[in-house]
Amino acid sequence: MNFVEMLNNLWRSMGIAQGTWQNYAMLGVAFLLLYLAIARGFEPLLLVPIAFGMLMVNIPGGGDILYFKGYSTGTTSAQYLATLPEGASPSYGLFYYLYQGVDKVIFPPLIFLGIGAMTDFGPLIADPKSLLIGAGAQLGIFVTFIGAILLGFDQKGAASISIIGGADGPTAIYLTKMLQQDNLLPMIAIAAYSYMALIPLIQRPIMYMMTTKKERAIKMKQLRVVSKREKILFPIIITTIVALILPDALPLVGMLMLGNLLKESTVTERLAKTASNELINIVTIMLGITVGSKAVGKVFLSTQTLSIIGLGLVAFAIGTVGGLTVAKVMNVATGGKINPLIGSAGVSAVPMAARVSQKVGRETDPNNYLLMHAMGPNVAGVIGSAVAAGVFLAMFGG
Repeated sequence: MNFVEMLNNLWRSMGIAQGTWQNYAMLGVAFLLLYLAIARGFEPLLLVPIAFGMLMVNIPGGGDILYFKGYSTGTTSAQYLATLPEGASPSYGLFYYLYQGVDKVIFPPLIFLGIGAMTDFGPLIADPKSLLIGAGAQLGIFVTFIGAILLGFDQKGAASISIIGGADGPTAIYLTKMLQQDNLLPMIAIAAYSYMALIPLIQRPIMYMMTTKKERAIKMKQLRVVSKREKILFPIIITTIVALILPDALPLVGMLMLGNLLKESTVTERLAKTASNELINIVTIMLGITVGSKAVGKVFLSTQTLSIIGLGLVAFAIGTVGGLTVAKVMNVATGGKINPLIGSAGVSAVPMAARVSQKVGRETDPNNYLLMHAMGPNVAGVIGSAVAAGVFLAMFGG
């Protein structure tokens, strides 16, 4: 091999020589998400690993190293194996093995375990009618399911897309994988996590549009003190009820309630700390980076992706409207004792949605504290989105 041929081989191996416009477009998206996460503070714990995974896999040729040869051009694992000579062993990269946590549906329930261990269910127990707000916020899921069907998606695909309306990334991934909609997973996961991160931008204008200044200024009575016995019994009772009525929701709801029981029982403090800190942090990194790495430009940039992102936004907006509407009705029914702003927290994103309710309330009255009142609907939304996923699995999972 002469010197010119060696230089030619070196050039062809460089990412610059292998790049397409899709690669550079997705790199631009990754840079934008990193900017929003780092410079603007939009849920960096979610967006930084997602955006960096997207960055790494869309560097020309990066997917071939991180997954397997041909991944960057849209080759599936099955197609890759079919190209191997007889008896040859496949050569997989780091992300292929990390992604097994998503592929085998391990990461989403572990995320729910951590959420349960770090969340106080007391506000929901103290005010059970918060469940109605959480249920109302699931409106976006079922309306968007119909919309996706009308746009030509099959029932399983429509169910997977519509769950974005619950603002719950782990549930969206879980349902999509369980319904075997692997081709839709990158778009759904990116949309779900992006909208979770952009909750303040999406929900705030809807909240102002649907509430009056007088409603936003309503101060709610302090919640009653919930006993330790109630907090211990709650996760056990909810798990039992869900298991008996809708067992398909049990992996998510059960792990959520187990995490909360570890926290509230006070006899497993070490396990609760691990679940709410080290475990959820490790799983979030691995889930985020592998979800981002599935957004390969060659596959991701399509009209179908735009449809899913658009439907996801509609689902999230309608879910917010549904929660606010139920809260406004409850405000009228209680003679003005419910601040409708807590309705926006009925989506699943804990505790981001509750913090937005608090922030908007204090913009009207700096002495108005809605956070704990909003946590009730917020926790109800987590349970509601998991139950909605279980409903879809029961209907279409066979």
